[in-house]
Amino acid sequence: MIKYIIKKILYGILVLWGVVTVLFFLFNVNPSEIARNKAGKNPTPELIAEIERELNLDLPVYKQYMLYLNDLSPISIHNESVSKSRIYLDDEEYSYTKLFSFSENRTLVIKSPHLRRDYQRDQKVMERIDAHLPETLILAGAAIVIAIFLGITLGIISGLYKGTFIDQSSIVISTLGMSAPSFVMAVIIQWIFANQWYDESSVPILPFLGVLVGGLLGFALNKRVAKERFVNFSWVYMGEMMFKGGIISSVIWLVGYALMGLDVSIPLIDNYIVFPGTELPNQGTFYASDELGDPYIDYYALVLPAITLGIRPLAVIMQLTRSSMLDVMSQDYVRTAKAKGLNPFWVLIKHTLKNALNPVITAISGYFAGMFAGAIFVEQIFNWNGIGNVLYDAVVNDNMPLVIGATIFIAAGFVIINVIVDIVYGLIDPRVRIR
Repeated sequence: MIKYIIKKILYGILVLWGVVTVLFFLFNVNPSEIARNKAGKNPTPELIAEIERELNLDLPVYKQYMLYLNDLSPISIHNESVSKSRIYLDDEEYSYTKLFSFSENRTLVIKSPHLRRDYQRDQKVMERIDAHLPETLILAGAAIVIAIFLGITLGIISGLYKGTFIDQSSIVISTLGMSAPSFVMAVIIQWIFANQWYDESSVPILPFLGVLVGGLLGFALNKRVAKERFVNFSWVYMGEMMFKGGIISSVIWLVGYALMGLDVSIPLIDNYIVFPGTELPNQGTFYASDELGDPYIDYYALVLPAITLGIRPLAVIMQLTRSSMLDVMSQDYVRTAKAKGLNPFWVLIKHTLKNALNPVITAISGYFAGMFAGAIFVEQIFNWNGIGNVLYDAVVNDNMPLVIGATIFIAAGFVIINVIVDIVYGLIDPRVRIR
């Protein structure tokens, strides 16, 4: 097991090194342009040369790369005495602990990774990331909780009632959820729930009557069939009847509404139910400030971006849970448990669900890490004060250190979560360690 854990950790380090290497060379293709961006308008050649010296841009690219790795590494070599040295151990830049000196000007230290400085604010990149990281973690955490709870619940129901109307509806919904990009869903959800439905919403009464009539009809037919055939009452059938009643009554309302435009009077068409507004803001952040500048937590601002970010993983988790449930329910040990007459609920919990959730857990971990990347679009549209919003602004303003630092941080989140999940998965299932 120790060999398996070491292998996974080394693999994660190798992936991070690859990400750092690609990003560094990608953003250092034209170093003179970086110096001009930091120098501002109408820079003098002397100012550009000074900035290039400060940022090590006057060195060959491979030397810049080695210096960047030295800054990024938790164990690095520095110079304590010469302030003009490229690896000078500046107390204002580095948070470190000395290990030992192995020459007059060389000291080995252990430190937190140094991601250089933000061009725009002349602030440590790590400080900017630390300031915005909590909001992204809160947003991603709320989104994954929504996705897990609804996705697993709907996936179980869909798997248990395979081939029914509920199963077919869930497949359609999950397909739409996986197909819609985050930025599209963000715009739609923001427009509907934060703009159109902010104060109040008037909904036609006829579709609700159709749902009620469908439910009563389904209940009555269910009772009769259950009594005649000595079978259990089917809530699935009742749900189908309610849904069909709502669809039929909605079509009737649309036709009636069109006829009213021709001065045709039809009962119930012009009657509405008024629902209270959502009062959810179309933009906001979790840690807000009031008019006096006092901080407070705005839970309402979290609702819409969390739902938006959670839609795609919800759809994937629902599909995975359904397919895994169907696969496990066809296994011999589940059929044997049912044949022994065990309680169906305990068969579901102990035998089916326990084994069906293994691939789902892996997917959840991947999507939780992936939410850091998906948050870029959602945070931008909802003006959420997280890493995604910061990264977008950095790309727009050619702020290379912040772009590289934020991207490395997101990649590190991917790697760490996947390594942890691989290790946990290996502990749960010994077959994984053998492979």
